Order: sequence, then C-alpha cells, then structure tokens
Amino acid sequence: MIKGGNKVEAIEYGQTIAVGKRGQPWYRRRGIRRAAYLILVYALIIPGAIVLMLPLLTVLSTALKEPKQIFAFPPEWIPNPFRWQNFSEAWTGYVDFNLYMRNSFMVTISNIIGNLVSCSLAAYGFARLRARGKEVLFLLVLGTMMVPLWVTLIPQYVLFSKLDWTNSFLPLMVPPWFGWPFFIFLLRQFFMTIPKDLDDAARIDGCSTWGILWHIILPLSKPALAAVAVFAFVGNWTNFLGPLVYLQDENLYTLPLALQHFQGEWGDFARFYHLIMAVTVITMLPIVVIFLLMQRYFVKGIVMSGVKR
Repeated sequence: MIKGGNKVEAIEYGQTIAVGKRGQPWYRRRGIRRAAYLILVYALIIPGAIVLMLPLLTVLSTALKEPKQIFAFPPEWIPNPFRWQNFSEAWTGYVDFNLYMRNSFMVTISNIIGNLVSCSLAAYGFARLRARGKEVLFLLVLGTMMVPLWVTLIPQYVLFSKLDWTNSFLPLMVPPWFGWPFFIFLLRQFFMTIPKDLDDAARIDGCSTWGILWHIILPLSKPALAAVAVFAFVGNWTNFLGPLVYLQDENLYTLPLALQHFQGEWGDFARFYHLIMAVTVITMLPIVVIFLLMQRYFVKGIVMSGVKR
C-alpha cells in the first residue's frame, strides 16, 4: 500500500486500485451506497405511482374537458381549454348534490363516533380487564369477520323491516354503535402495547377503571384512534350497498347512491359523461383531504398495532 498526499493507492496482483482517504474503494463509501439505494428506490416507486395515479388523472382530465374531447382519438390527456364550470354545472345544474352531501356527512360522522366509542370500550375490556373466558369471547368476535356480508344481509333486512326502520337512516347509523370486529381487534392490539405499569400507578393514585381509560389509554392511543377514524370515514363515505338496500326516498340518498342515480338518469355519455366525472372528483375530495391530514397518525397506528412490548 502506497500513501501519497490525500490519496491512497493499493497494489494488488500487479494492479493499482484507487481508494479513498479512509482506505475504502469509492463504490463502498457510505454516501455513494446511500445515493445508489435512493436512486433504485425512486426508480421503482415513481413508475408504480404513475400507474396507480393514472385512473385518478383520467377522471380529473375528463372532468375538465368539453364533451367533444372525451372520445377523441388519439386521446387528449390535457384539456384545451380547461372547463372549470363543469363542476358547478354538475353539482347543481341537474341534481342538487348539496342535499346528498349533507346526508353522507351526517351518516358518516355519526358512524365514526359510534365506532370510536363502542370499539374503544370493547377493546379496552379485551386488552386490560381480567375476566374468565375473555380470550374465547375475543376469538368469537374475530370469527365474525369470516362471515360474508351476503350471509347476514337478508336477516338484517328482515330485522330492520320488522322494526320499521327501512327508508330511514337508522339501519345505517345504529349498527356502528355496537362495535366492528376489525376496529376492536386493531384497538385491542394497540392497547396491549401500552405498559400496564401505568394502570397500576394510576390505581395507586386512586384512579378508577373508567379514569384509566379516559386519562391514560385513550390519550396514548391517538394514532390507533386516527386509523379507526380514517377507515370508518372511507368505509361509510363510499358505502353504496347499505343505502341501496334500505333507502327508497330520493331525499335520503347518500352521495354514492345519488351519483349512481344521476348516472342512470342523465348518463348520456355523449352529453353528460364529463359531468359525471366532475361529481366523482368532488366526491373523492373529502377522502383525499382526510387521508392527507391524518396520514402520519394513520400509518403510526397501523404499525404500532402489530408491536407487542
């Protein structure tokens, strides 16, 4: 090995290899390896993101086009000109979607609150309280996740029909207040990651079982609660089957059902397809905003639910 100035050269088998100041080849330096790793990662992520974003970009492009541009060949990806008035025309020009958006928000917010309250109580009992047969009961709750929706659809409809709840929001808003198996499982797994020493310390200070849940467990479980809220929002906001089965009055329609009704009544592709896409874009906006605002808590809640300390 020959040292000279700021460079170091190694002679091996009659060949000279240039190495860095610390005696490592250039391709083994930490900065070079990290840069190569990032280039490889982004080279895989960017094409995948483009493929996944292509349907959304197609919907947005169609919503901003004139009717004659929609079925042009070759396709025109960038509208010329941009017709921003398509959104206002679609939203109030033929059908008053403001009413349907209020209905969707009312059902969705009520169900989010119901899921958070009922699933938190059930998960707290499974994770922190002592009771005989608790594990068996928890397995039964998980077993209900294996039952297909189509098996319980008709019995539920018969039950709500006997209660005279059809053509109202009650079949859509009452069941979430009795818990949801997946949310109970998610919260229970997260509650189990919280050290039980906190419970013991709180009991020594005179805190009750409800006080431990309210002052310790729930404040430390904000990521898991955020994940449940996001899941509940998306599931209820995009729910089509429930309103289709139980709602007959058009004034009670939620956005997914109203959009399908609008497409069936005004769905002349040559004239109204761009308006249908405009309503679709507006309908998707709340989901995108909620996810962007709560993404950090959502990801943390999912990750931490699988960690057991």
